[in-house]
Amino acid sequence: MQIKYLLDEIEKLGVSFYTGVPDSQLRALCDTLMSRYGIGEKHVIAANEGAAVGLAAGHYLATGNPAVVYMQNSGIGNAVNPICSLVNDKVYAIPALFIVGWRGEPGVHDEPQHIYQGEVTRELLDCLGVQNYVISKDTTPEELAEYFSKIKEEFALGHQCALVVRKGALESDEKLKYANDYPLSREDVVKLFVDHTDERDIIVSTTGKLSRELFEAREARGQGHEKDFLTVGSMGHSSMIAMGIAREKKERRVFCLDGDGAVLMHMGSLAVAGSAQLQNFVHVLFNNGAHETVGGMPTVSEKIDYLKIAEACGYENIYTAETEDEVLSLFEKIARAKGSVFAEVKTNLLSRADLGRPTTTPIQNKEAFMEFLK
Repeated sequence: MQIKYLLDEIEKLGVSFYTGVPDSQLRALCDTLMSRYGIGEKHVIAANEGAAVGLAAGHYLATGNPAVVYMQNSGIGNAVNPICSLVNDKVYAIPALFIVGWRGEPGVHDEPQHIYQGEVTRELLDCLGVQNYVISKDTTPEELAEYFSKIKEEFALGHQCALVVRKGALESDEKLKYANDYPLSREDVVKLFVDHTDERDIIVSTTGKLSRELFEAREARGQGHEKDFLTVGSMGHSSMIAMGIAREKKERRVFCLDGDGAVLMHMGSLAVAGSAQLQNFVHVLFNNGAHETVGGMPTVSEKIDYLKIAEACGYENIYTAETEDEVLSLFEKIARAKGSVFAEVKTNLLSRADLGRPTTTPIQNKEAFMEFLK
């Protein structure tokens, strides 16, 4: 289905504001919103899906018009609280339209972190009282119009509705390319970390392409993967996983290789990790200013001074790097540092089209990693 049919129906509802967190399955929608509106009065990329529901509620309170909140189905978890305690008709009765990318749809091959989420997506929406309709590539404009007729009725009652979007359902002639001018790719820097960490060092890597690049870097060197916890799903929580390990393994360095979109999603974790001042904790932020893994839409990271934030949160040693020489110097600084470390490495948005995925299962990764920690 061409995205224009969907947006035409949305406009008929009086919607003039869109917010959410990007998803590769919603790439046609995301690129079209960026092309039409950019980021500003009519479109905001939120830090997480719950925050997007809050933005939608504020927009409705100020204008009387419902908003669209887009997300991957994994983001439903972040949105549960404001759906139940803010917009529900037993509280403030604020209508909103959720557009949800259906990763892990039963019968459609996907990655392990999406399997269970895909199985329970519509059940979760039903449980939350959110009437939901499935959009596929075969959905006709007439069927879509029928869905929106029902959505309009639900909105009049202060209810929320969702469109659950199957893989390949939405098409657009617009496919934007996002870029910045930093010289190193994330994969370049990941390889340097593999080459410059010690035998007993522990790495926790964030969800998405960074973990895939770490896996391939080990494979290329004929190394095992037991030193790395490759976080799948759980976006924004790698720093807390790493902190939990660092608290128990104080005699070993624990590196958290994080992403800027992930840090923004649950930014309060910076305060918790920084204030703990764990002497063995090294938090590395790979900052490309984008949700690159799901298409490249920008985050607000270009406007944020993470070094000042890290300092305010209590990290004891704070560094930045963007060239290969600066990254190599960074390893020397980390080796000499006394106390917790926060390092921001600025990277570009380039990643290989043939980037592979881990060939081990999450359970195999967990078991080998726990054996390494003993």
